Amino acid sequence: MGRRQRVGLEGLGPGRLIGHQGVIGADGGGALDGLTSTHRRPDLAFRRVTRDDFELIARWLAAPHVARWWHHEFTVEAVARDFGPCADGDEPAEDFIASLDGRPIGLIQRARFVDYPEDLDELALIVDVPQGAIEIDYLIGDPADTGRGLGTAMIGAFVELAWQTMTNVPCIIVPVASANPASWKALIKAGFRLEGRGLLEPDNPIDDGMHEILRLDRPPTSS
Repeated sequence: MGRRQRVGLEGLGPGRLIGHQGVIGADGGGALDGLTSTHRRPDLAFRRVTRDDFELIARWLAAPHVARWWHHEFTVEAVARDFGPCADGDEPAEDFIASLDGRPIGLIQRARFVDYPEDLDELALIVDVPQGAIEIDYLIGDPADTGRGLGTAMIGAFVELAWQTMTNVPCIIVPVASANPASWKALIKAGFRLEGRGLLEPDNPIDDGMHEILRLDRPPTSS
């Protein structure tokens, strides 16, 4: 995906997706807007990022626990440059604000690998990437909200809604810096499994590029 950086929940620094963006097609669109998860956390909801959110996102990106992993410029101008195309519907990926009881707590993104061939080719050297697979990236913005299980809850609720609204997606694959166990362990707690391990371009140049690659398959439908 080729646009920006990756995940940061309390150390939950990147899942990878970003440096990317991927257009979700007609089966995805903005379908999560206003939906809540009744199964995992009915108090969690998601809405699409708008330009009015850029100042908030800039503050989150500046927080040390996020900056360590996302390694993204945190001026409002830089956020507008990198998040603006998605907010305007000109990029394939989708960005969402996650809210807890109406209070914004984090950012979560999704993209189809097929929309970012360079990322797809890099990852496919390490693990199988089925047609239609997506990846997600995420962060918890306020340090006070970390260490409370909100990262795992946010991921779980977002995944549940993805299965409901993206009917052609067979699985979700998330590369996470190996040096960031808080992030990949949150994915495991949300039901992902370790699919592989290998070198990918790091978001932060201080890292060696080793990534844990986690996968979650769509659950079987009941007959």
